[in-house]
Amino acid sequence: MHFFQNLKGNHSNFVEGSSTQGNPGTTAPHHVDQAREHHSGPSISQPYRSALTYAPSPGTPSGRTEHAQPPGLPPDRNEHAPPSGPPPQRNQYPLPQEHSIGHEYAPPIRPPLSQSTEELPPYHDWTVIPDTALLPPPPSFSHETSPSNNADLVEADRAHEWCRRYPLMMPHPPTPAQHNGVNIGDVWLMKPREFRGELLMTQTGLWKGSARTGGRDSCLITAAPLYFAFVDNPAHTSVSKTIYFEVKLRSLGSQHRSTEGSVAVGFCGMPYPTWRLPGWERASLAVHGDDGRRYVNDTYGGIDFTSPFQVGDTIGLGMKFAVPEKPPAYGTSSTSNPILNIEVFFTRNGNLDGCWNLHEELDSLRGIEGLDGPFDLYGALGTFGSVEFDCAFRRADWLWQPR
Repeated sequence: MHFFQNLKGNHSNFVEGSSTQGNPGTTAPHHVDQAREHHSGPSISQPYRSALTYAPSPGTPSGRTEHAQPPGLPPDRNEHAPPSGPPPQRNQYPLPQEHSIGHEYAPPIRPPLSQSTEELPPYHDWTVIPDTALLPPPPSFSHETSPSNNADLVEADRAHEWCRRYPLMMPHPPTPAQHNGVNIGDVWLMKPREFRGELLMTQTGLWKGSARTGGRDSCLITAAPLYFAFVDNPAHTSVSKTIYFEVKLRSLGSQHRSTEGSVAVGFCGMPYPTWRLPGWERASLAVHGDDGRRYVNDTYGGIDFTSPFQVGDTIGLGMKFAVPEKPPAYGTSSTSNPILNIEVFFTRNGNLDGCWNLHEELDSLRGIEGLDGPFDLYGALGTFGSVEFDCAFRRADWLWQPR
């Protein structure tokens, strides 16, 4: 205990090498020797022993000069300076004198736009809204159902199955007498078993018919084609062909409700289910009188086309087949089934009331199978409910006269 009492507060003497009693010249080894004389052996504590053993020696540490800065001035910093003079090709394209001072990179000189000899394109003011009154009306879209009359779904399913079982007949060449008879209007109209009423030919090509109230949907079809694909196809003859007939409405429906009966004027391929109006099944098109819509292989609601038929109207429907003015597009077949220009036109009381191209997009979505020229086409007159009509196939009896 005597030793620790003597060392109390004097630890710096052993570490620093100086005394706190005012003896700056006294060194650490002298005190270490005194401590060893009084207390020899292992009685000195471990921290004290470490301080005695590992105290740094005075002076500059050895071995620190091997990485010192080399003597002398640093190397010349100008040995990597850029070469003197302008960059290469800087003056390859000298500017005019008037732009050489203070405008070293000025744009090339050219006359103002107002003095330029070049013809500028006409300016179009895109902010001006065009007059939509000059544009054609937007196309009509197909409907799911008719707003006036719709057939039974059971009858429709039966007709679809019937058409799958009986495909379209291939065209056959007519005899000269048959072809000539159709051209002059000597056409017979066949009465199906679904038709409940009277049908009578009053003179060549002129038929008078009447259907009773409550009559079912029925389709009266001509006995011979109005269009013979074998001899009338413009792809073979290079001559256009027009087929047409008219129907005059003497009465429609009952005295209380005119919507209880109407007609559909159109064309169809054979065979065709006679309990369905033309336009509803494949290879058929028609304009229906109850809603004024056109149907092209369309078993749904048709496309808006004209106003409903009225009593006293004389309705006509025709198709014009012609060779297209432009050649077929690249990649289309021009031998097996060439594309014809087919226009369907509708007349009312001797005046043209509307037309459409059979190949337009809306008809193509539903399909134009059997209507584009390779098959025979027959005249078709659909009836339902109470109706009285006159049907004319002879040109002399038409109100509309082709030009």
